[in-house]
Amino acid sequence: MIWELLTHPSNIIFSIALMLCLFIGVLEFILLLFGGSSSFLEQFLPDSLTELDPADVSLEPSDHLLTQLLEWLYLGKVPLLIWLIIFLTLYALTGLIIQDVFFQFTEHYFSAWIIAPACLFLVMPLVRYSAALIARIIPKDETTAIRHSDLIGRTAHIILGEARPNSPAQAKVKDQFGQTHYVLVEPELDTVFHQGQDVILTQRTKIGFQAIVC
Repeated sequence: MIWELLTHPSNIIFSIALMLCLFIGVLEFILLLFGGSSSFLEQFLPDSLTELDPADVSLEPSDHLLTQLLEWLYLGKVPLLIWLIIFLTLYALTGLIIQDVFFQFTEHYFSAWIIAPACLFLVMPLVRYSAALIARIIPKDETTAIRHSDLIGRTAHIILGEARPNSPAQAKVKDQFGQTHYVLVEPELDTVFHQGQDVILTQRTKIGFQAIVC
C-alpha cells in the first residue's frame, strides 16, 4: 500500500522530495568525511539576508518583497541545508498524507497538477514555524552587529536609481566584517549620484546616509 502510494504518478513529486532529502543527507555525510561543509550553499541567498538587524539600516520596501518573503520563511536564520530538509520533508509528508486520506474515501488521488501547487502553499506556514523552532535550538554564531557610525567613511556602491539632495537612492556597503548592508544614500553637496557610482558615506540622516564622490 505504501509502495503504491509512493509510486503512483500523482504522488511522484512527493516521492522525489523525499529522495532529495536522502540525497542531501548523503551529500552532507560525504562532505563531513572529507572535511568539507555545505555552508557554500549560503552564497545563493540574497546578501540582505545576512546583513545586520533590518531595524538598523533603512531598506527600500518596493525592492525587497522577495527578501521579506525569504525572511518570513526564516531563510538565512537557519542553515540553508537544514531549511531545505525541513521544506522537502514537510512538503512530501503533507502531500502524501492528503493523498492517502483522499484515497481512503474515494479510491482516487488528486491530480498532480492540483495537489502539488496546493501543498506548496499549505506547507509554507509549517515550514516557517518549524524553521523558527530550529533557529531557537541551534547554536548561534558570535554576532557581528554594528552601529550606524561604523559605516561612515566606507565606500558604498549605488545600485538603484539616482541620488539627489533629499531624494536618496539605494546603495550597498560592506562593513568591517565583510557583510553587505543596503542603505539609502543622498549627496551631501548639490550633485547627483548615478547608478553604478561609488561614493563615500560621510554622515547619518534620518533615513540613511549622506555621501560624497570618491
